[in-house]
Amino acid sequence: MIRWALRTVLVWSVLGYAGFLAWQNHDALFPFASPPRVLATAPAARPAANTLSFRPDHGGHFLITAAVNGSPLRFLVDTGASYVTLTPEDARAAGIPASDLRFTGRVATANGEVHVAPIKLREIRLEQFTMQDVDAVVVDTQLTVSLLGMSFLKRLAGYELRDGALIVSW
Repeated sequence: MIRWALRTVLVWSVLGYAGFLAWQNHDALFPFASPPRVLATAPAARPAANTLSFRPDHGGHFLITAAVNGSPLRFLVDTGASYVTLTPEDARAAGIPASDLRFTGRVATANGEVHVAPIKLREIRLEQFTMQDVDAVVVDTQLTVSLLGMSFLKRLAGYELRDGALIVSW
């Protein structure tokens, strides 16, 4: 019994000491787990000349109003959506007649596969910023809100979450 107790104390002591050494040398053992140390600060790359900031709603979602072809529409910012995605109602409000829509595409969504009509939006305007000729789709199913997806976001100079706000730059 005493031999077992001594052996247990010895094993735990060795493991504790090894853990202490690993903790002391954490950056050397796991360089990918900590941010790199900056020894000198280089001049920052050219900062984006223009930025807009958006605060999330009470649920943490970014709902923004953008003018599409001159008509104000409500969007949910969705980095998981490949395209700007309009509801049929929002497409009509943006001046795209239902008769012009050809539901020839299919996309996989969290709710399954849906048919989409590929379109090109003349412009999307966020406050003072305007992007022209944006690829988009109109869905044939009922969405509660249109989605501001990657066909818009990837053309920005950048977008990020900073201090809880969505910052877009161009």
